[in-house]
Amino acid sequence: MIELKDIYKIYLDGDSEIHALDGVSFQVEKGEFVAIVGSSGSGKSTCMNIIGCLDIPTSGSYYLNGTDVSTMNEKQLATIRNRELGFIFQQYNLISKLNVLENVELPLVYRGIRHDKRKEMAMAALERVGLADRHSKFPAQLSGGQQQRVSIARALAGEPPVILADEPTGALDSKTGKEVLEFLKKLNREGTTIVLITHDNSIAAQIKRVVRIQDGKIISDEVKEETYEY
Repeated sequence: MIELKDIYKIYLDGDSEIHALDGVSFQVEKGEFVAIVGSSGSGKSTCMNIIGCLDIPTSGSYYLNGTDVSTMNEKQLATIRNRELGFIFQQYNLISKLNVLENVELPLVYRGIRHDKRKEMAMAALERVGLADRHSKFPAQLSGGQQQRVSIARALAGEPPVILADEPTGALDSKTGKEVLEFLKKLNREGTTIVLITHDNSIAAQIKRVVRIQDGKIISDEVKEETYEY
């Protein structure tokens, strides 16, 4: 489903080259739950941006569902993001002036889905995260955990085959973070492919496959027999 082949991302700093990614190669199969782990500056966020079609590599190939997206233009990448990927962010990225239902509908608006159908799809996604009864509330009226669940519903509404979660528990207390992670595990059991970016080893310990990045290189790719709770 996801295949990165010898991916480099190089930035110029005066006469120097900064290798944010330095020959990264790995695959994610359909139905996997993979954590990409690294400290600040390791390259994990750059890796997520490329997987999420938010950036393109300097060299190398990235295949998503068999299509090479590494050379696509911005319009093509935007279409891929809208149809193939769902995003969950640390800071939720909800629009304060829109209510819960409208926030969840937003990616469907960009896809051109008619109003009645997108409302139906958004309500179904809110039902999955247990917030259908809060559809008319605004983000400021919700707790942090509820806001993150709204962002999960927004990611799910278009039924993308891949969910990218960027530090999804980073802004939450440990109890609420655990609840959000358990929900992501449930989604994975239901068949959704999930790639989670984190610097937190206690989060990574609960995920079966962990890819560790350091200085732009993959230093380990481990599939654990068992995971534990924190």
